[in-house]
Amino acid sequence: MASLVRGVSSAFSRNRCLARVLAPRFAGAIVLPQRLLHCEKEPQTAPLLSKSVQVHGWQYQNVRRFSAKQPLSIQFITERVLLVLKLYDKIDPGKLTVDSHFINDLGLDSLDHVEVIMAMEDEFGFEIPDHDAEKLNRPADIVRYVADKEDVYE
Repeated sequence: MASLVRGVSSAFSRNRCLARVLAPRFAGAIVLPQRLLHCEKEPQTAPLLSKSVQVHGWQYQNVRRFSAKQPLSIQFITERVLLVLKLYDKIDPGKLTVDSHFINDLGLDSLDHVEVIMAMEDEFGFEIPDHDAEKLNRPADIVRYVADKEDVYE
């Protein structure tokens, strides 16, 4: 058996053209039964959020499905705003309340105020224009602004 393999490999090494012609035929004979067994099934490796749609024959195209974001409430927005502010290193969590003024009560400067607004933009996933950001001086103002922007009313 080993001599047969050596003979075939030496024949292929001497004649590269023959190898190019015969290799796809042997590979097709090996792959063909596996491909035919699975051509009627949807691929099992598809993620949970996507579905594969059969396009042509054995070709599939992934289609993403997205879900709606979690519904917000005033209480949930307040908790998220306070959590982001408590994690900010220049704010003392003991002094922080919903009605604390960023500059007067918490001792933040204008650059810190901009960083707080940017953190809120990252948290809630939308941009706050500069003319609106100037008016957001308390956590309660941010909660009211986010609730208005996301159409949350209670």
